[in-house]
Amino acid sequence: MTPIKQILLAFLALYVSASLAQKAPTVAAASDLKFALEEIAANYKADKGQEVRLVFGSSGVLWQQVKNGAPFGLLMSADEAYIDDLYKNGLTVDQGSLYAIGRIVLLQKKGSPIKLSADQQSLIQAIKEAKKIAIANPEHAPYGMAAKEYLINIGAWDLAQPKLVFGENISQATMFALTGAADFAISALSLAMAPQVQSAYVLIPSNLHKPLRQKMALIKNNTTSAKDFYLYLQESKSKEIMGRYGFIAP
Repeated sequence: MTPIKQILLAFLALYVSASLAQKAPTVAAASDLKFALEEIAANYKADKGQEVRLVFGSSGVLWQQVKNGAPFGLLMSADEAYIDDLYKNGLTVDQGSLYAIGRIVLLQKKGSPIKLSADQQSLIQAIKEAKKIAIANPEHAPYGMAAKEYLINIGAWDLAQPKLVFGENISQATMFALTGAADFAISALSLAMAPQVQSAYVLIPSNLHKPLRQKMALIKNNTTSAKDFYLYLQESKSKEIMGRYGFIAP
C-alpha cells in the first residue's frame, strides 16, 4: 500500500470515528417525561448544536427492550428499580442517577360532569358515577403501579377495578381521559401541567403511594453524545424545566 493510500485511510478512519461520536443518540424515556424532555432536547440542540432521538414508552417495556439489545444510549426510567436491575446485570455504565420524584393526579377533560376531589368519599362517589377509569398498565408502568397502590390505600380498588381501562403507558391512559374514552384518569402531574394538555386535575397526596423515584443511566456501548446529553440533563437549565412540569428535585 502506498503512503498516500495509508494517509487517506487514516483520515477516513478518523472521519468515521468522529461521525459515530457525533451520531444523535437514542434516548429511551418514560412517557411522563414527554413534554419536559422534548423542551430540554430543543434547548440542547440550540445550545450544543446536537440532536437526540427520543423514544417514549412505559419504563417496564423500555427496560425489557434494553435487556433484548435495543440500541439506546440512555434510559430514563420512572422507577429506579428498572435501572438498578440493568446495573446488576452489567448493562449500564454505572448505577445511574436519580433525576426526579414524580407525582400522580386525578385528571379529566375540562367540562366533565364528574367532580374530582382528593377527598376519599368524594373520589369514591366519582368512581361510582364513572363508566370508565383510565390508568397505565400496572404490570409494567410505574405510574400505573402508583395508581393501583393509591386506589388500594383508600379502599377503592375493588370498586374501581371493573371500570378500569389500561393504557400501554401513562400518556395513553391520559389520552383516554382527554378524548372521552374514559371519564377520568389517574395520570402524571408532568402531563397535567403541560400547556399542550387541556385538562382539569387534582393532585393526589404523596403519602398514599410509594414515591415515584425516577432514575436514569447510560447504557453500555453508548455514543459520546449520549453522555453529553446525560450531563446536560443535570445542568440547572434542564432542572428548571423539570421543576416547571411538576417534578420534584431529588
